[in-house]
This record gives sequence, C-alpha cells and structure tokens, in this order.
Amino acid sequence: MPDNSYEEKIKQEITETFYWLHRHPELSYEEYETTVCLKDVLAAAGIHILDLPLATGLVAEVGQGEPLIALRADIDALPIDEQTDLPYRSQRPGKMHACGHDFHAAALLGAALLLKKQEAQLSGKVLLIFQPAEEAPGGAKRILETGVLDGVRAIFGLHTSPLFPVGEVGLMTGPVMAAVDRFEVDFEGKGAHAAHPERGTDTILMGSSFVTSLQSIVSRNASPLEAAVVTVTQFHGGNTWNVIPGKVQLEGTVRTQTPETRAFIQRRLEEIAQGVAATFGGTAKVRYTAGPPVTSNDEKLYGFARQTAQKAGLTVRQAAASLGGEDFAYYLDDIPGMFSLIGTGLGPVNHNPKFVANPQALYPAAAYMARLAVEALRQEVWQHD
Repeated sequence: MPDNSYEEKIKQEITETFYWLHRHPELSYEEYETTVCLKDVLAAAGIHILDLPLATGLVAEVGQGEPLIALRADIDALPIDEQTDLPYRSQRPGKMHACGHDFHAAALLGAALLLKKQEAQLSGKVLLIFQPAEEAPGGAKRILETGVLDGVRAIFGLHTSPLFPVGEVGLMTGPVMAAVDRFEVDFEGKGAHAAHPERGTDTILMGSSFVTSLQSIVSRNASPLEAAVVTVTQFHGGNTWNVIPGKVQLEGTVRTQTPETRAFIQRRLEEIAQGVAATFGGTAKVRYTAGPPVTSNDEKLYGFARQTAQKAGLTVRQAAASLGGEDFAYYLDDIPGMFSLIGTGLGPVNHNPKFVANPQALYPAAAYMARLAVEALRQEVWQHD
C-alpha cells in the first residue's frame, strides 16, 4: 500500500487539479482543456493513455492481462452561472461544475495514482474512463463505440451527493437512477384576434389542456406502486397581448424505472396530445426522444461494494432511488456495474448554482475507487453463482 508521504502527494495533486477543473468548466463535447489537463497528470505519473478516436475525454489503463475492470468518471460542466463565494469559483460566466463532475474526475485521477503505485501487484488490468458529455447525455455511447470496453467484467462509477456528509457513501441495489426521456409537442391551429376567438383555433387552450391532462398519466393511469414523473418545462406561444397564436410549442421530460412504464407513458402522452388537438380542432406533432435507460446496480456487486467501502473506512448508508438520470446506464446494458453516491457534504443539491463538493472528500473517494478495482480483480466478483 502507498506510504503516508505518497498519500499526501496524491491528496495535493488531486485537490489542485479539482480546483483547476472547477475554475475552467467546459460543456458537453467541449472539454478540450479539461482533457489536456487530465492527460498531463496521467502522463506525468507514467500512466498509459490509450489512442482512441475521441475528440474529448480519454481512457487510460493500469496493470496488464486479464481480467479487465473499469472505473468511470464524467468530466463535463453545466450551462449555469455559479453563485458561490469559493476562492476557486468558475472563471467562465454561464458555465459551472454544478453536478460535481470536476470532483469525479479528480477522484478518478487519485484512484489512478494509487493503482499505479501498486501496479505490479494487480491481478489484471484497470481501465480508467474519463467520459465526456454525460449531461448531453450520450458521452457513454462515444466511449462504447470505440470498443475499448469489450471484455470488461465489471464497471464502477460514483457521484457526488449533498445528502451525505464527508466520510459516508450511499449504496443500494437495483434501480438507483431513472430512465430519462424528452418530449416536444407542437400544437397548430388558426390564429385570430383575441377579441374574436370564434374565428380561430386556440392553440393556447390546446397547450394548457395538454399540460393539465398530462398529470392524469401518473395519478390515474400508471401504477401508484411505480415511481414516474411527467414534467412540462417549456411552453412557448404568441408574441403580443391581443392575438391568439397559430402555433405553440411545449417541451418536457419523462422519468421512469421500468421498461413497461416507460413504453406506456410514451404511448399515453402521444394519445393525449392527439386527443387534445382533435378536441379543439387543431393538430399535434409529437417528437419523443429516448435518453439513458434505468441505472440499475448489480445485486452481487452491491454486497461487494458495501464490504469494500467499509474496508476503505467509509460509513455505508442506504441510498434512496432517484428519478434523476445518468448515462452510466448505457454501460450497464452489457456490463455488471455498481454506481455509488459519495458524500461530499450536506448542502444545495446538484444542478444548483450554489452547489459545492467538499474537497475533503476527494481522497476518500479516490481510495474507495482504487480499492474497488483491486478487490474486484482479486475476488472475481463478476462471477455469479
């Protein structure tokens, strides 16, 4: 195991990198400087970076041979104006690491450095995935398309959590994050003067009725025993006070935890849109885009992660399922995996302009990830009875 002086060096390295990443946030598929920063730290440590067709993001490796385990962090920021008073706050207006991806990247760097120190003792190879564009989402697909994960036996990821203090980790088996879908609906009618609505076909009325009717899907159509959310987030129509517009546009998201509910809500949403349009004499055009599927933790890896976290000195808490989404789910289509929620201090939630991830949690997170890889290789935890 690394000595204390090496641990202190890693703590300093990853903390300074975390500060730099937080000051220089880059949005999905724009993480060029972020990628260079990460490559510089890895190269300086003698860690091999794979030559892959990625414009941003990277995959490195430690160890050799079989079996093959993967650790993943995302690296992109959000289009949010930071509202903290941190000395290392974002230097780029309208961009912020409000979801902790700077923390994830720095923690994975720490794990890489810890693994490099004990590389000769590893019982296989560890892939280190610094993934772009989780927020897009879709960056996970870019990694998968390279084929670099072919043969990976298990994959581990983590996420900052403002629900747990530093030193704690939230774990659960089964669905930990929801499937994430996006819908857009255009209602078209006939514009008219507001004083003479009978001469037109009111699209504002269509859109309003659609928003109200959507709420019946979860409350009256879906099973009350299954978690689901249907939310309208945008409603655009008209440009003056006394004219009924001929078209309105709405947009929103659907979050579900089972494939059956996911398919049912899509069908029901489209039926409601067409029914509302027909009722008021207009037309509806629905565009429905499926995002990441459910992020579901492997049952056997849950027990393994729990034991590993305790060995790493973390206090394990039961995590609660979230209807937030994570494109880590794409990896889980073919690879057994475990997604952990690392405590980064109680405070504002992710995607909030005042979100803060306590850097004191960086080394515990790095040590936990490194231990997951070492123990997974040693115990062959992907082998199911």
